[in-house]
Amino acid sequence: VQLQAYGGGLVQAGGSLRLSCAASGDTFSGNNVAWFRQAPGKEREFVAALRRGGFTYYGDSVKGRFTISVDKSKNTAYLQMSSLKPEDTAVYYCAADRGVILSSIRYSRSYGTWGQGTLVTVSS
Repeated sequence: VQLQAYGGGLVQAGGSLRLSCAASGDTFSGNNVAWFRQAPGKEREFVAALRRGGFTYYGDSVKGRFTISVDKSKNTAYLQMSSLKPEDTAVYYCAADRGVILSSIRYSRSYGTWGQGTLVTVSS
């Protein structure tokens, strides 16, 4: 599968934004899907994941504000972000892999396929 993330941009604090991740060459149906982010000077951080069985997982800093989903008909994954904060500013990456075990779902090394990243900037 190949991934292309898009939808980033500049948004004011408190606003919303939806990121998209389009898949080609394979479908999301057989893959675990995740979003990570990386702010300048910081390590890549787990944001959200959706396992093949439909279960979702979120990083503590985004829980209750972000929602991960997949539209199988469009072969696209989404990250709906609400109540955005300046600290959410980062490059956001989507990732996918068929073989992610539950205990490793928050680790970037568990995912073999990555999109190119899309920048989200939240102004205060």
